[in-house]
Amino acid sequence: MRTTLTPACVALALLLAGNALAQQTDLAQQTALAQQTDLESLRQQVADTERAFARTMADRDHAAFTAFLADEAVFFDAATPLVGKDAVAAAWAGFFAAPEAPFAWQPETVVVLASGTLAHSSGPVLTPAGQRVATFNSVWRRERSGDWKIVFDKGSRDCPQPPEAAGG
Repeated sequence: MRTTLTPACVALALLLAGNALAQQTDLAQQTALAQQTDLESLRQQVADTERAFARTMADRDHAAFTAFLADEAVFFDAATPLVGKDAVAAAWAGFFAAPEAPFAWQPETVVVLASGTLAHSSGPVLTPAGQRVATFNSVWRRERSGDWKIVFDKGSRDCPQPPEAAGG
């Protein structure tokens, strides 16, 4: 016995298939939007974490500073990188000794990987008078707890600006 599909059956099948495809496309768009929103949320988390990290310097709180460091953190402060949380914390203790912070920093740019596991933050390093003297670059890793810990940090001195041309 042979079955013949009527045009109405074919139209119904195409309509159902089109509807399923539209639902899949809508689901993919919703997932992409959720991921973008999630990445924006993560970007904001890293920016907030960077600001809290910088606040430890302003508040003169070395213990709080140390809490942001990953165990295997690497800071490029001198010719020889500081490797490990303890080494970074010890080397930076001197920056917390005086009653006034010797410098401040704040994030200008934060980018999070699509995986949501690593982020890069960058921004100015400022003197107490507010003069920009360097730019920091930090790499943050999201831990299993959801907290962000700094794994790499490197600052670079800003190039001096040329004197303004006479006679403008």
